[in-house]
Amino acid sequence: MGDTADKPAHMTNDACPPWALRSYAVLADGERGAVVDPEGRIVWLCAPRWHSDAVFSALIGGGGYFGVVPEDPWHVWGGYYEDGTLIRVSRWVTADAVVECRDALAMPGSVDRLVLLRRMRVERGEALLRLSLDLRPGFGAGRMRDPRLASDVWTAHGDGLRMRLLGAGRAAWDAGSVLRGEFRLREGERHDLVLELSQQESTDRLDPERLWARTEDAWRRAVPDCSGLAAPRDARHAYAVLRGLTSSSGGMVAAVTTSLPERADTGRNYDYRFAWLRDQSYAGLAVAAHGPHELLDTAVRFTADRILADGEGMHPAYTVDGGPVPAERGLPLPGYPGGNDRIGNHAADQFQLDAFGEALQLFAAAAHHDRLTSEAEQAVTVAVQAVERNWRRPDAGLWELDERWWTQSRLSVVCGLRRVAEVLPSGTGQRCADLAEAVFATTRHRCLRDDGRWRRAADDDGPDAALLTPLARGFPSADDPSNALTRRFIEDQLADDGYLYRFVHQDIPLGEAEGAFLLCGFTMALATDHLGDRAGALRWFERTRAACGPSGLFAEEYDVRQRQLRGNLPQAFVHALLLECAVRLNGASVLPR
Repeated sequence: MGDTADKPAHMTNDACPPWALRSYAVLADGERGAVVDPEGRIVWLCAPRWHSDAVFSALIGGGGYFGVVPEDPWHVWGGYYEDGTLIRVSRWVTADAVVECRDALAMPGSVDRLVLLRRMRVERGEALLRLSLDLRPGFGAGRMRDPRLASDVWTAHGDGLRMRLLGAGRAAWDAGSVLRGEFRLREGERHDLVLELSQQESTDRLDPERLWARTEDAWRRAVPDCSGLAAPRDARHAYAVLRGLTSSSGGMVAAVTTSLPERADTGRNYDYRFAWLRDQSYAGLAVAAHGPHELLDTAVRFTADRILADGEGMHPAYTVDGGPVPAERGLPLPGYPGGNDRIGNHAADQFQLDAFGEALQLFAAAAHHDRLTSEAEQAVTVAVQAVERNWRRPDAGLWELDERWWTQSRLSVVCGLRRVAEVLPSGTGQRCADLAEAVFATTRHRCLRDDGRWRRAADDDGPDAALLTPLARGFPSADDPSNALTRRFIEDQLADDGYLYRFVHQDIPLGEAEGAFLLCGFTMALATDHLGDRAGALRWFERTRAACGPSGLFAEEYDVRQRQLRGNLPQAFVHALLLECAVRLNGASVLPR
């Protein structure tokens, strides 16, 4: 992607230029997410759900944003998340004032109605704040129509959405259908804005105090105590991110955004507003290592439902309500620098064998906590049958590449089969154990080199950090000599400055081909710990968890040289693996490895 530098504070109030990805923060309520730039403008929001069209798409070159910024251009910005929440506080310091803007998507979230809360308060001095609300449904193609004001509430409608806005009664709509206004606050004063977007006409009272109280209470109940874990605050933040990305239907999106490039001008920018079953399993396993939690239950429910519905035809990804992921198509927008806009994702039609293995590991973890539902038990049977019929087939693998006989896919399946064999009744359990041995024996024959190191694939001797994934889960056992040999080879070939890359791209140096893959850094920490090197594991953990922006959010990749985030954010599976590391590396896991 382009080297977009942090923007100076003297930008004009109406501009929404792109910033470096590390500068953004995210709000989420489970049903959709918003991206906030460092100046406090909301520049991305899909409504009413994750995979709906965006109403604010300035992030990717479209129209639409919601800004409340100081009039004084001579200011610096900052901000933070309130601990264990996705309540974001933007902070501006001017020559004469200190202003904070507290933002949240109201919790608990509703499928067909979103409520965005914004509360401005002057901590010191006096400030004039300018409001701009530019609602553009359809990725910027639409406009809100028929604006009306009654009792300090604006209403408007467009493209199947109805808007209500409380707190901007003195603002006015300009010729471009943008609501503009200003308000002056003295020290200690505050001002609330409440934006509602819904598919049906809503009559609920827009009461800021009640909405804030419910949101704060929802976050208190959602995120558990993490004081016994490594990096407790980061662990609580990981819980908050995972909760914010998980719908009431159980599906967890991979990220809030679409089309943020992994590498400039290479076409590698994708839509991650969907639920990948592998990612969902990673999150459930991380939570299960800490203890029983709602996020474990939702992961089990959503994964089981998809397996029961589709059997061996299970897709790698779905919409959060279990529907099909739409085909990829472009949008007529400029895109984030270095990328081009697209929605939909072709990977949802791939066959990815390892997703069955990760799902089986998830179900086994749920059984350990006595949270395996009857539907999940049925899903185990269906998944095992799918593995029996398909494990010899080439698949797209963890990295969603060409179909080949990927080693990691088979090892993940073996790990899953062995885990469920330990918790199922003797007859079914023995069947899983026997199948695991058959898959493992063939995989060893095809994919284990004579020197004891695992190949990347049956026809590829190269290094691949994907091989760390089963090792991070405890398979093969720690005393298997292939583990240390494979881990060392991966470190020697794919590590740089304490960060880890996925694999070698032909004739392209690691850092030029793509960024370091943060999932791999955390799995390396877990794999290193499994081999008995706790100090080495902690080094990997600390180095990798440093690769975030000021908001503490992780993208998929990290540009080691430029210290920049790459790709969509926040990447759910990175936060999941951070949480699992925080549990296991402090000896706090309640799950066996």
